[in-house]
Amino acid sequence: MQRLTLARGIPEDLKGSIVALGNFDGFHLGHQAVVGRAIQRGFHERRPVIVATFDPHPVRFFKPDLPPFRLTTLDQREALFAHAGADAMLVFEFDEALRSTRAEEFVVDLLGRQIGAAGVVTGDDFTFGKQRGGNVELLRSIGAQHGIVAETVAPVLLDGARISSGRIREALQAGDTATATHLLSRDFAISGTVQRGDQRGRELGYPTANTVLGDYQRPRYGIYAVRVTLDDGSEHPGVASLGVRPTFDPPRELLETHLLDFDGDLYGRKIEVGLHAFIRDEKKFDDIGALVAEMRGDEAAARKLLALD
Repeated sequence: MQRLTLARGIPEDLKGSIVALGNFDGFHLGHQAVVGRAIQRGFHERRPVIVATFDPHPVRFFKPDLPPFRLTTLDQREALFAHAGADAMLVFEFDEALRSTRAEEFVVDLLGRQIGAAGVVTGDDFTFGKQRGGNVELLRSIGAQHGIVAETVAPVLLDGARISSGRIREALQAGDTATATHLLSRDFAISGTVQRGDQRGRELGYPTANTVLGDYQRPRYGIYAVRVTLDDGSEHPGVASLGVRPTFDPPRELLETHLLDFDGDLYGRKIEVGLHAFIRDEKKFDDIGALVAEMRGDEAAARKLLALD
């Protein structure tokens, strides 16, 4: 899997590609349908497949003060696109130049001249260009004039409603991990580098791998049963606290993950924590003994939810 930008240019062996075009944040079932169709076309037409995404998210460009809302990092998207079978990920840097690019110029210059796309696949609601002046009909008509065959993929529905990143964010905010997992086809996962903390967890008998939430959408604060993937590819069950640790001062937002039946040093390593099931809301305890007793209950609940008992 190659990561491409227009500034570095598109390698010659990827010219004439089929391009899946969208934000693809989260890479949910609807996104997977778009990319899957591009890969299918690439296979039948014997062409490479590029998945194009935008960074920063256009919404972040126009509204920089919005609270964090990302569902995936670029690294996570790259891994997901590779697993789906794409040959490369193209990152459109969403800046003032891209914002001001007219829709016709986006098709003719970016998709045609710079990328050399032979075909483009999008969702049926895709818009692009200055002031969202381009839609799928325009993409199809202008593309045809320049040898780019464009097609759209119908929305994927769940319970009669379109699957969207917004639905996933709402589910996470409610602590509804089951719905989020269903829409994503996998657990929502937070990736980060393990930091050194105050080692309170170790003192309480529950050493934790602490990571910051960064630009991720904030799920409901609380305790979760989790599945953790380490940077060596190994997977481990765990229980995690996501929130501001109300028992301790000062409050500090963290994801603190205890790997069950694991003994090892994780400081400085990159891990990915998949939120499998919500156990309870976070709460403040009057004494450490009460906190430890609750943590034992959380561990038992996590083991049950992860089918370890």
